[in-house]
Amino acid sequence: MKIIIKIILCLLIPFSAYSKSDTEFPTLKEQIQYYQNRYKVECVEDKITDNYGNGFDSLYGTRNMRTILYGIAYRGGANNFYHKLNKRENQNPLLSDGLENLCKEGFTDVVYLYSKNYLSAPREMIVGNNKLEYLQISGNNAQEINRIIEMVYEVIIRKRKGPIYFHCWNGWHQSGYVAAVILKQFCGYSDEKALNYWVRNTDGASRGYEQIKKRIIEFKPLAEFEISKELQQDICPCLRVQ
Repeated sequence: MKIIIKIILCLLIPFSAYSKSDTEFPTLKEQIQYYQNRYKVECVEDKITDNYGNGFDSLYGTRNMRTILYGIAYRGGANNFYHKLNKRENQNPLLSDGLENLCKEGFTDVVYLYSKNYLSAPREMIVGNNKLEYLQISGNNAQEINRIIEMVYEVIIRKRKGPIYFHCWNGWHQSGYVAAVILKQFCGYSDEKALNYWVRNTDGASRGYEQIKKRIIEFKPLAEFEISKELQQDICPCLRVQ
């Protein structure tokens, strides 16, 4: 009888009311739908938080945050220079409140794409039953970019449970490079399409950065992490300008 009551209660509780601190999504599709509904962005260009870190209070601490793959991978910066309470130099990792908020949102990995001042940052964040790891991977060589692709793939195949946030300082250049590579791998972006995506999402700061542009063009999708066209349709956001 108790089991029947529990099942009925679960059916009556709307999916959006589940607490991220005590629930894991049974399927990838439900995880994707949850974050789509929560952040309400449709395309890769759409920002969840703006250049000043505003726009979504539960993600304060991030900056210029955008979707890469629905419910799986996101990109952006760290809100340091524009932080309302703990302003500091821009060239720093995420402040603790940013990590805490991402942890509360169900993110299980955050990757800092630069090394500067990483040693001063916490390596993990625990909030309730949620645990987040804070890693440093630049992605500037084949070994590191392969590791990043594998991490994203592990979310897709449910080996890693929550989304990953890849961030640099402003949310423009290095995070854009990593995002472009992920989109080539999992959404079938061509070299030209990936490069144009990177340029458009630097918010006008695309001059130079020839090494990044070269890396985007040179990356070739890895066969061992290939996914189906059907899955691409579920996880790949729209692109407003081809």
